[in-house]
Amino acid sequence: MPLQVSDYSWQQTRTAVFISVPLRGVSVRDADVFCTENYLKVNCPPFLFEVFLYAPIDDESSKAKIGNDTIVFTLHKKEAAMWETLSLSGVDKEMMQRIREKSILQAQKSAKEAMEAKASARREDQKYTLNVMMKIEEEERKRIEDMKENERIKATKELETWKEHQRKAEEHKIVQREEKLYQQEKQIEEERKKLKHKGLTRNSVSRNLATKGRNSEIIFFEKLKEDSIPAPRSVGNIKINFTPRVFPTALRESQVAAEEEWLHKQAEARRAMNTDIPELCDLKEEEKNPEWLKDKGNKLFATENYLAAINAYNLAIRLNNKIPLLYLNRAACHLKLKNLHKAIEDSSKAYRIMKLPLRLIHPTKLYKMMLRRFGI
Repeated sequence: MPLQVSDYSWQQTRTAVFISVPLRGVSVRDADVFCTENYLKVNCPPFLFEVFLYAPIDDESSKAKIGNDTIVFTLHKKEAAMWETLSLSGVDKEMMQRIREKSILQAQKSAKEAMEAKASARREDQKYTLNVMMKIEEEERKRIEDMKENERIKATKELETWKEHQRKAEEHKIVQREEKLYQQEKQIEEERKKLKHKGLTRNSVSRNLATKGRNSEIIFFEKLKEDSIPAPRSVGNIKINFTPRVFPTALRESQVAAEEEWLHKQAEARRAMNTDIPELCDLKEEEKNPEWLKDKGNKLFATENYLAAINAYNLAIRLNNKIPLLYLNRAACHLKLKNLHKAIEDSSKAYRIMKLPLRLIHPTKLYKMMLRRFGI
């Protein structure tokens, strides 16, 4: 039978009530304090203190301080007013029991609301974190694309500058050749005029000299022709056609059987791909490939971002639900998140796609069997 504590003291202001309850040997570990709007209870075996308050209080802002064999309560009133007494007068046992039950229900309701608010806040935090991660990834992808575009523009400008330099150098060489040929022709014309003037002195001698002069002129002219630089070749384009191939390797280095099998599987995957998904409108062409989404999910899995990896695998499965490895990887994410039922479901789907017999085994062992089968 607990001992009721009656030798307590209390004081009040218009906004607060101060209660001092002496309890011998009381400690924070042993004292059980329960407080609602109209009810206050302290259970510290073998002592028991309870009071049915005169008016409602704000139990959330009220405080209790335990120490020196005393518990001091600071209760804040909901309405600023002076109380006539600390507890209600004329309260019988039935009314006490009703107040106790009402206080317990009120405390349970407040605890439930607090738990729901905490869960809602946790969900909002997760959603915000996911949005931030997606935004960071989008910014990083845009930065890489801008970097590639800048490098491409820079390389294009450098190539155009080099071509312009080469063109100007070639034009300069052509001008030099034409100028040299002009000087040679001018020199030949002057030599021809000198030979004509020497032939007017004597007839016989002039004929010999004329003949010799013509011979020497022809020899000199032929020598100049031999020493002259030929004209530059005309510019043209040579078109080379190669055998069209899907793979970048040469035909002599390829394995035709393996390539044909790969192309056949890719064609089947494209036929099985679901292109009626509304989300595909905002994606690039490479992001519509289930293999690219699978690799993206694997990278997110490696960074322990399991929720984002599951989103990537979900979109890949919506595009092509005939690839068992997508279900297997999503089952791995569910295992990391302790979603065992979903892990079992995805592992079972992968087994059905491969047309293998399904047995009731632990999901972890089933996942390890799938890993060994795919060689991951």
